[in-house]
Amino acid sequence: MVGLRQLGALLAAGLVATTGSACAVSGGDVVTGAWRVLPRAPIVRIDQNPVSVWTGKQVIVFGRVSVEFGTPEGGRTYVAAAYDPASNAWHRLPSPPKSVDGVYGYAAVWTGKEMLVWGQGIGAAFDPATDRWRLLPDSPMDGAGLVVWTGREMIGWGGGCCGDAWSNGAAYNPATNTWRTLAPSPLHGAQHPVGGWTGRELVILVGGNNPDSGRPWPVSLARAAAYNPATDTWRRIAEPPATRDDATAVGDGHDLLLVGGYSRYAPSPPPWKLARTLFAYDPATDRWRRLAALPSARRDFAAVWTGKRLLVWAGTTDPGGGAPTEPESSPRGFAYDPENDRWSALPQAPLHGRMDPTAVWTGRSLVVWGGETALLPYRGSTDGARFAPATPS
Repeated sequence: MVGLRQLGALLAAGLVATTGSACAVSGGDVVTGAWRVLPRAPIVRIDQNPVSVWTGKQVIVFGRVSVEFGTPEGGRTYVAAAYDPASNAWHRLPSPPKSVDGVYGYAAVWTGKEMLVWGQGIGAAFDPATDRWRLLPDSPMDGAGLVVWTGREMIGWGGGCCGDAWSNGAAYNPATNTWRTLAPSPLHGAQHPVGGWTGRELVILVGGNNPDSGRPWPVSLARAAAYNPATDTWRRIAEPPATRDDATAVGDGHDLLLVGGYSRYAPSPPPWKLARTLFAYDPATDRWRRLAALPSARRDFAAVWTGKRLLVWAGTTDPGGGAPTEPESSPRGFAYDPENDRWSALPQAPLHGRMDPTAVWTGRSLVVWGGETALLPYRGSTDGARFAPATPS
């Protein structure tokens, strides 16, 4: 990444906010632009974090809803809708197909033609041109904790629930409509691995203890590795300078940016400590760099790469578990400029703060939707907004 300094100056955590204006960070850095509330979406009652993709013309949102047992629909089902920024309008999509009643999460990627959705209970592709879904063939695993699109394949690795922590992976090629199993990795299992696609490799970071025993994994197993799909091979890579759990990773096409999460985590009750640190991993040199710190430590936020900047929005500043209270779930957001190694504040969003919203970058604006709010801790919110910077991002 051109222009990144080895050590970024820490930014002050103090913020000044007024409705409809930008929040100030150290030095008064702000990103000028305007938020616009989205019209109400035609889908409701999503009970698990929604996922979304940008097709080049519209945002497609996908989620799972629970229905009362004993009703004709009993159990869980899936819903999807599309938002068109040009017309500022939603339309509901046909009901996605369902194979089994899944309980784990799901992920979505955009191939350039279809949205692929994969998880336990769902493996399907939606083509906006035909407004139709198709089922994917059975996969070698029930979804994955980390899923990326490489430009050719959808690759997933890790995942699990309760006492399970998977260390296997699979890849789906839509051109051949086939799955393949990844070569065994040097990593220990992880329910929630962190990582991203660098343009050549899938970089994966794992942390925490074995969820089955509560004890640390053997030191013989790697905490960081990179997978090359062209050769179906793994390589161990340098670990981040500090341990991170529940962080968010975003690839910029070259480096992997690692931001937020826990700087100290254990399977014991809170308090835990949240991190402000931003790290960048360069796969060419196998080195990590410490960059300017996030102005506010947080977790469970939305993050997107615009082509020039990293945008971070919402999340919670509460290090404990459970749904945040309103003061802890921030509607504030920040933008990181790698050229100058600086953070700037985004204007205050016209939404309640929330955890785990879904977000996309359209090429012109940040679109955020859904997530778990303090007002709706068990059923996700179904509102959203978009932010258009005044200058190109």
